[in-house]
Amino acid sequence: MSLETVPIEHIPPSYTVYLSLYRNVENAAFLHQQLLDRNADFEYAFIDASVVVSRRQLLSAVFKAVTSAAAGALKTPNVHSEIILSLNPSNNIADSYRRFGISPSTKDLLVVKVSNSSDPSVPLPRESVQAHLTTHVKGDAVEATVANIAAVTDTSKIRKYYKLNGLGWLDAIKDDKTKCSALDTLIVSSIALRGI
Repeated sequence: MSLETVPIEHIPPSYTVYLSLYRNVENAAFLHQQLLDRNADFEYAFIDASVVVSRRQLLSAVFKAVTSAAAGALKTPNVHSEIILSLNPSNNIADSYRRFGISPSTKDLLVVKVSNSSDPSVPLPRESVQAHLTTHVKGDAVEATVANIAAVTDTSKIRKYYKLNGLGWLDAIKDDKTKCSALDTLIVSSIALRGI
């Protein structure tokens, strides 16, 4: 199964986070329309995977959104849209959706589902989430590993969105792994500092 339950430290135990990655998505326009129509059955964070450089970036945004939801401090309609906002280095909600959310042309898609149960002992519907995604997302489900995320990352887009172009010291790094790690650190810092 490609749907992963992701443990995130320091979030309330009533929250469970599920994560999946889809390659070669054929029905992004349909999924995008479900969000525009506010179809409650499609309450997910649908993220264009090309603008995610690492799991750490994504999970930093999820952590920020879940803690905002737990504190009753959401700036958007729900925790899933808050994840999209949390990825953006600014507080512009429309920019967040346009840059980081699904669009009709999205080919690679990260899907995050946050489940909240007031009673942590109640089993959460992992199987129903998996079944719903399998039925409605027309693409190749793969594990959201570091390598699979890196394979679809568009570094030029990420550098533009996070305003990281023209950093001579970053450009001077020759080793791709070291450069990616430095980029990841800059982005995660940006997510952490937004709104402070």
